[in-house]
Amino acid sequence: MNLARIKAMSMMICALCKVQRVAYTKLASAFDNEAEAASSLRRIQRLIAECVINTDLIARLILKLIPVKGPYSLSMDRTNWKFSNTNINILTLGIIYEGMAFPIVFKMMDKRGNSNTEERMELIRRFCALAGENSIAHLMADREFVGSEWLAFLNSRGIHYHIRIRENFRVIRHGKESKAHWLFTDLKLGECKHLSGIYYVNGQPCYLSGSKIKDKEGKPELQILVSYCNAEEALDMYRQRWQIETMFKGLKSSGFNIEDSHVRSQERMANLFAIVMIAYVWCYLVGIYIHENIKEIKVLHHGRKAKSLFKYGLEYISHCLLNHINRYRIDIFKFLSYT
Repeated sequence: MNLARIKAMSMMICALCKVQRVAYTKLASAFDNEAEAASSLRRIQRLIAECVINTDLIARLILKLIPVKGPYSLSMDRTNWKFSNTNINILTLGIIYEGMAFPIVFKMMDKRGNSNTEERMELIRRFCALAGENSIAHLMADREFVGSEWLAFLNSRGIHYHIRIRENFRVIRHGKESKAHWLFTDLKLGECKHLSGIYYVNGQPCYLSGSKIKDKEGKPELQILVSYCNAEEALDMYRQRWQIETMFKGLKSSGFNIEDSHVRSQERMANLFAIVMIAYVWCYLVGIYIHENIKEIKVLHHGRKAKSLFKYGLEYISHCLLNHINRYRIDIFKFLSYT
């Protein structure tokens, strides 16, 4: 990337925080320059279409900027939507922090359904190459992230995972096979249990934990987890998995509405997603700073914050850029520098 494209990316990140949309025409109208909107639009189009953004460099930047240091608790999930006949499917690895997650590495998947083992392993290898071989403290993932080869890969690397499995999975202990839910039939709503000893799931050794919770419709269901070790912490750690879903919400409907993009090319969407990631992290960092050092977010009666740290930062950056008023007199741009 030359200097002109770096400047274009910087203006695009600022424009994203102003208009909170990925529509090129809206972004072009929000560029902070003297050029006509049509010229800015062509600049955006060239940046997305012709440039190959090194997403590993973006990941290194984010690792330098974020306030949490390794080893990291990670959550793996994917976000997907459809534009016309094109499926946009992005497998993402995020670092869990304070109710949300920082996106680090991702992979575009040219298909509609779940990721395969090789795609997941690629993300883990990339993350370890960037953050260090022993940089993963915990890995959480939902029911689609299972499989013999996948669990064998995690076991071989000593990664402390906590992954949910389906209730009808068959597990083996001492040569005796049973369905996973049979081991937790005694649980009442709100109760949990950690089984002692090693069980084999998909032919791989692991520990089992279970709890009875309410599903999205309020009906009781079993939540069964497989773990590499420390089954006692599995349920508490797995509760943090949802933070990556909050991250996706920030990238999409609650933030930059990336799903409204008309981009169909995998390469172009990867460029756009990487730029939106930087804007997202910037908003998050500003929100953390204001909340911790200037004005705390109001806590409502039910115990939750009135707004997320991400939204707090996004609103402040947007106000500064649109109105040229810096109420708290902070340099918002310093949060994108680690020098």
